[in-house]
Amino acid sequence: MKTVRGARTARRLAALFGTAAVLVATPAAQAGAAAPKFSETTTIGTHNAYEKDKYTYFAQALDSGASLLELDVYTDSVSKRWRVSHSKPLGNDNNCEYADSPDELYSKDRNQDLGSCLDNIAAWQQLHPDHAPIVFKVEMKNGFNNDAGLGPDEFDTLVQQKLGSTVFKPSDLLGSTYSTLDAAAKANAWPSRDALAGKVILELIPGTVEEANPFDSYWTDEEYGDHLRDLYAAGNISAAQAFPAVLGAESGDPRTSRYDASIRPWFVFFDGDAATYVNNAYDTSFYSTNHYILIMTDAYGVSPAISSTAPTDAEVAARLALLAADHASVITSDWSGKSASVLSSVTTRG
Repeated sequence: MKTVRGARTARRLAALFGTAAVLVATPAAQAGAAAPKFSETTTIGTHNAYEKDKYTYFAQALDSGASLLELDVYTDSVSKRWRVSHSKPLGNDNNCEYADSPDELYSKDRNQDLGSCLDNIAAWQQLHPDHAPIVFKVEMKNGFNNDAGLGPDEFDTLVQQKLGSTVFKPSDLLGSTYSTLDAAAKANAWPSRDALAGKVILELIPGTVEEANPFDSYWTDEEYGDHLRDLYAAGNISAAQAFPAVLGAESGDPRTSRYDASIRPWFVFFDGDAATYVNNAYDTSFYSTNHYILIMTDAYGVSPAISSTAPTDAEVAARLALLAADHASVITSDWSGKSASVLSSVTTRG
């Protein structure tokens, strides 16, 4: 782990030299270096990659090299389906195809539900069995609806049916040694990136509709945290397919004021606005010290701001180095137009 002086040096190099700074900050690239763990690197993700103005087909989002792709999901209690859309709760509006085999990708009807998005991922994986690990951020726009049969259990079942053993699950982090995700993360039990080749990781966050609903006080993060706790107590933690994230940038440990003590140890993903973390000088070393996964969104907005859609390659490299020094695990923005050589960048986390 870098010293504070080392982190500051990396930031200065990033600001001055862009791409070169990423190379300086990546000792794992040197000959003979051990493969870094998933918790020890910083990568780039694409916001709302399911939208058709970002990529014509979701398979192209997978081709992009991005280490994180986002899906917005609505629970449609009328049709009992998982809808994928930014703003249409009763319909699908996305680039996922009705395609579940490699030869059908890039050609079939789009605007499909979550099951088809997962089918696209599985089909794409057949073409790329050794792909770098990809985080899928699933924003549950209006939350789970357990009463309609669209709760955490049904979500887990769908993911398991579609993606099977390619999912890196909470139980995989626990192994046979740890009794909570927090304990496993603090011990840095994360696999290396090489060991995660061909794997996907699902991150769950509460959605904007859910957060704005005055009648909904049981949000996705808490509900899935309860789900993990209860599955573990029942000896069935292997059924869980996702990691709930603490949403929103705060100083200190945001779990303390938000959650019952019984579920706090089941949160090791954190997700918040990059500028809020950095421009407010929050001590984000808390996340890397404990080997938690920190998603920094809207990476373009950190001072000095760069384009949210079309920065230069050097600006992206500099921003990656800057936020790696600020302990981000993944930085995200609407940079879908950047090449795979840029979006697949990996550097050492501060």
